[in-house]
Amino acid sequence: QVQLVESGGGLVQAGGSLRLSCAASGRTLSTYNMGWFRQAPGKEREFVAAIGWSLSTSYSDSVKGRFTISRDNTKKTVYLQMNSLKPEDTAVYYCGRGGRYNRISTMRDEYDAWGQGTQVTVSS
Repeated sequence: QVQLVESGGGLVQAGGSLRLSCAASGRTLSTYNMGWFRQAPGKEREFVAAIGWSLSTSYSDSVKGRFTISRDNTKKTVYLQMNSLKPEDTAVYYCGRGGRYNRISTMRDEYDAWGQGTQVTVSS
């Protein structure tokens, strides 16, 4: 069993930066892909970024070049560094556990063990 806890959200002005963390308790995540998704009010949860067990990465077009996903398996933590934030980045950000020893997916249904989320608000 694994539990994920997101942290690091907050209120920031446009152009600012935040670093989100997703800490896991329980079994190791080193063999799993991990992903960040976000959900704005009234919208579906959408893919943001993912990092594979092999350290490959994938980003949505809307965040590519601004966000960086990384992982520290010794700390069982996945990070999302968010730079040049825009008001449209405002959402609750969730991390999820993806597949094991397989390719990265951008599909929400291929992730589980979601955390409670952390709110990111970007003011203009």
